[in-house]
Amino acid sequence: MRRATIVRSRLALRWATTGERKTSQRPYAWAAREPQQRCGYLGHVSPKGASVNDKLPSTFTDPLSSVDPEIAAVLGQELGRQRDTLEMIASENFVSRAVLEAQGSVLTNKYAEGYPGRRYYGGCEYVDIAEDLARDRAKALFSAGYANVQPHSGAQANAAVLMALANPGDNILGLELAHGGHLTHGMKLNFSGKLYKANSYGVDPQTARVDMDIVREQALAVRPSVIIAGWSAYPRQLDFAAFRQIADEVGAKLWVDMAHFAGLVATGLHPSPVPYADVVSSTAHKTLAGPRSGFILTNDLEMHKKINSAVFPGQQGGPLMHVIAAKATAFKLAAEDEFKDRQQRTVSGAKILAERLMADDAKAAGIDLLTGGTDVHLVLVDLRNSAIHGKDAEDILHSVGITVNRNSVPNDPRPPLTPSGVRIGTPALATRGFGDEEFTEVADIIAAALMPNPDIESLQARVKTLAGQFPLYPGLESPGTWA
Repeated sequence: MRRATIVRSRLALRWATTGERKTSQRPYAWAAREPQQRCGYLGHVSPKGASVNDKLPSTFTDPLSSVDPEIAAVLGQELGRQRDTLEMIASENFVSRAVLEAQGSVLTNKYAEGYPGRRYYGGCEYVDIAEDLARDRAKALFSAGYANVQPHSGAQANAAVLMALANPGDNILGLELAHGGHLTHGMKLNFSGKLYKANSYGVDPQTARVDMDIVREQALAVRPSVIIAGWSAYPRQLDFAAFRQIADEVGAKLWVDMAHFAGLVATGLHPSPVPYADVVSSTAHKTLAGPRSGFILTNDLEMHKKINSAVFPGQQGGPLMHVIAAKATAFKLAAEDEFKDRQQRTVSGAKILAERLMADDAKAAGIDLLTGGTDVHLVLVDLRNSAIHGKDAEDILHSVGITVNRNSVPNDPRPPLTPSGVRIGTPALATRGFGDEEFTEVADIIAAALMPNPDIESLQARVKTLAGQFPLYPGLESPGTWA
């Protein structure tokens, strides 16, 4: 009876969820229907027929372009940059319109410390629904028993994992930063290297691959409380079963950071770490193409409780409910067939790029690839034998309209600001619609740019043609209104 009364009240106020309305009824839009009144991702300012609140100042109701033209200009310029260039930073992607709308919503107004049903603030009945959807969809997508979707970022998710698994001063063991690991896996200047006794394993010096014999040798030597499997710049899959075996042998917990390859895991194109790890952390962006944020998975109830406490109140206060709503939407989209097709094109594009950069003319120019190829969404270019270094390559590619990032290589003789490597990823272009034909053209442009005396103007024209063939966010009008 109480539930029915609540639903009727919410219908009357037009606050009902889609499930509480007839399925044919469109979700309520805060909208007067005149196009000139559109403003922001909510679509419109006020409900049709609603009385005007003349107590609100124009700075509250006017669009961004009127209130803050400087920031509006920045948004317009960034939209233009994303549309007119080719984004190939491996950790970046483009979110859907639906994710943009969820993140740019009124949920940004709501404080909600705690967890659904156990909040420290009132008025959380609707944000509870959003968080439950995000948790349930994450669990279903990755076949996990439990999920925490509150971390503001991957780094904060990782901080919470370490808080749950180890005590300050404990030994931890992760992939060395210069060999492809992440800052939060034990880098000395990071919290993970300051609060814990960080140890590292490296890749095989000959193959540049993670060698499980090396991992086992290090684990036996330092007896870590936590072994970390995962990477930020590594082009191959990891053997999670072997990591599990080593962790059990030394009495360590196994934590897998799948931030980079979560989208591949979600679609079955990469082995899942969930059955092997005590805890799995991830970001929601990168290959998952959701909002910039983090989440944590586990199959163990007691571990889930520790994770929850480590996230709140251990690492964070109030969660960002608008971002959690956007995560829920991203997880839903990742379960669609289209998303698997996109991930297949992502991996195929990376393999095409790898093949082109290992061709004879590239080798003659001193271009090489770490591990001799890729299994995932990125390649790592080794320029130790080239006339240019990673910063040069980043700048040259930027000049032709391709965005990448410089990256250290194992045993790099150069300093971090001018390292010997370049990390190049394909997720954003796959999201944009690129297939094998387009990735073949992109790979040839990159190869030409990295060779001596590139024809910059010609390469710029080729990039412009590709970008024009795949318009990004058609209908999005700067600074955030949809036509």
